[in-house]
Amino acid sequence: MINKRLLIKNLLAHNDENSFYDKKLQIDISEKEGKAKFLKHVCALSNSNPKNNSYIVIGIQDEDNKIIGVDFFDDSKIQNLINAYLENPPSVQYENISFPHLPDDKVVGLVTIRSSSRLTSLKRNIWKYYGGSVFFRDGSMSMPKVFDIQVEDKNSSIVAAIEAHAQNNIEYTLDGVFAFMEKRRVYDPKYLVFQEYFVMCWAGQKKTVNDKTFYSRVDIALINEQVRLFYSDLDEVSISYSKDWFKIVEFINLGFHNNSAYYKLEETIIRFQNNASYQIESQLLFDPPQIDLKVLHHIFNSNNLIIDKLARQQPLSDRENKDLLNLPISYLMCHFNGFEDALNRLKDARLLIRTHSKTMHQIYNESMRILRKVKYN
Repeated sequence: MINKRLLIKNLLAHNDENSFYDKKLQIDISEKEGKAKFLKHVCALSNSNPKNNSYIVIGIQDEDNKIIGVDFFDDSKIQNLINAYLENPPSVQYENISFPHLPDDKVVGLVTIRSSSRLTSLKRNIWKYYGGSVFFRDGSMSMPKVFDIQVEDKNSSIVAAIEAHAQNNIEYTLDGVFAFMEKRRVYDPKYLVFQEYFVMCWAGQKKTVNDKTFYSRVDIALINEQVRLFYSDLDEVSISYSKDWFKIVEFINLGFHNNSAYYKLEETIIRFQNNASYQIESQLLFDPPQIDLKVLHHIFNSNNLIIDKLARQQPLSDRENKDLLNLPISYLMCHFNGFEDALNRLKDARLLIRTHSKTMHQIYNESMRILRKVKYN
């Protein structure tokens, strides 16, 4: 089993980006330009590596390879995005990898791309790239090319050697368990062993509501691979497990003017096999609530006034500061209830919301995460 933290270190040891790996400070697939550039790089790496894995490492400063980290990114629907835009799509997996020196809310993103061995191209236009475009890696650049012959397999032995040097061992696993238990000691950390091989650690702040147990500030990691499977400061989740599976059900709190309710968002089951493999299955459970349109019109207009005041740097009232905390989610609910301009308003206000406070940054990310799950489900 590959220790993904070691894999990233080995990839970064190849200081220059090349035809089998790329590094990015960040990506933003919520915007058309960022989505298009990400698809271009996936397409180019897939076509340039028909026989081996290729990688994108996210959260790395380009000039000196310094590991900066990015926000935890829930990847459960990213393959649907790839399938929607690419012909002969590769298999793509996004994983969140913890590093000891990073803050709790930061990880390094690792995108693993496995080619279908067929030529990958864009299905349709996106941003400035045309449907039918084909991209390849030219050194560290992803370039469009006219192509009519089979690409040469020149990276498989190099990548195989890098992956071989990143294999996990008992020492790494034990160190990982001890580090997790110490870091999460105030949230009752636990470890579980599945199929006598996989070691998972998890922790959370327990809360009981109507005889049901929920956890907030949840952190879940597969220690063998140093992959963080789940992290959130905001969500509340239910957790259950058996000897060969671990299930997470996420809930989101949607509140409007002191009225709030919990809604199921997604169910994720990790199934551990006795052949040293595992599968992650995710199912979207979210059904957007239908809300009285008169109430939504009032909320929509109130949100617009708050954003206008922030843009003009005018002070907010106590009530407006409370409403601001609900603003990203309430814009999202307006969008789900047919307000065509709500999503544009939310995206236009992104910088104002995110720079207002760290809490607002987290709430905005949460609303975008919900939108992404629903959109690509």
